[in-house]
Amino acid sequence: MFKGSYVALITPMDDQGRIDYSALERLIQFHIESGTHGIVAAGTTGESATLPFEEHIEVVKQTVAMTGGTVPVIAGSGANSTAEAIYLSEQMATLGVDGFLSVVPYYNKPQQAGMIAHFNAIADATDIPLILYNVPGRTVADMLPATVAELAHHKNIVGLKDATGDINRLKQTQPLVPEDFVLLSGDDATSCEFLCEGGHGVISVTANILPATIAAICNAAKQGDFAQCKVLDEQIHAFHHALFIEPNPVMPKWALYKMGKIMSANLRLPLVLPELKSKKQIEALLEEHALVARNKGQ
Repeated sequence: MFKGSYVALITPMDDQGRIDYSALERLIQFHIESGTHGIVAAGTTGESATLPFEEHIEVVKQTVAMTGGTVPVIAGSGANSTAEAIYLSEQMATLGVDGFLSVVPYYNKPQQAGMIAHFNAIADATDIPLILYNVPGRTVADMLPATVAELAHHKNIVGLKDATGDINRLKQTQPLVPEDFVLLSGDDATSCEFLCEGGHGVISVTANILPATIAAICNAAKQGDFAQCKVLDEQIHAFHHALFIEPNPVMPKWALYKMGKIMSANLRLPLVLPELKSKKQIEALLEEHALVARNKGQ
């Protein structure tokens, strides 16, 4: 479990900012049909930072119901307050989720000892498997490999999403954790190399747009066909960069809107729609890959 291609799913919203559950269901079916191995609901890409608890929980509840057990669902449960993270975990533990994804506390800048206490407390609160999430580019605080190794002793802490983009971190962590501890890339641009160096999968933003290709990359890596993994990744590598030219999930939402997968690209403030030059860049890439009709005026 928790290996292969997991999409860091966006949370679709209408023009009034309400969650569009019809669009969410369409996206989930798109991923199931495309071979995505699992779904991460209400994570960073799902705008968890601006979802009130009630909405956050409902998004996860509906995602579980809409998948119907077809693929595993991991629920974002992170917070920079340990008490809030525990509350979210306890509220979602009865929804049928397969796992939790919990980020290093942001803004607080906790010490390594603080991270250990934080995650152990969350893992103690339920029996749901917990995946740690290290993304120092967003949180500032950086969870070190030795800290991951210490946390891996907890029976409910089963993996790590590493979004550092540093393959050396993977190599440093691998010998310190149990063999069955799942190591997932959280950085699309380096995910192929991560898989080729022994990583088990990816929690991918790019998979929102190209789920079949990301799944195929993971399948190739699992089979040891690293040459094919690299060929496929090279074909879509431009997306790994274009989807991050503005803060995530601004660009994935715009791309899905242009593809007709969602009816609105609306985001929750303080995020807003992309600048015109960003729109043109991603739209050109979508046209190049035949994901939208080519503009006949060009």
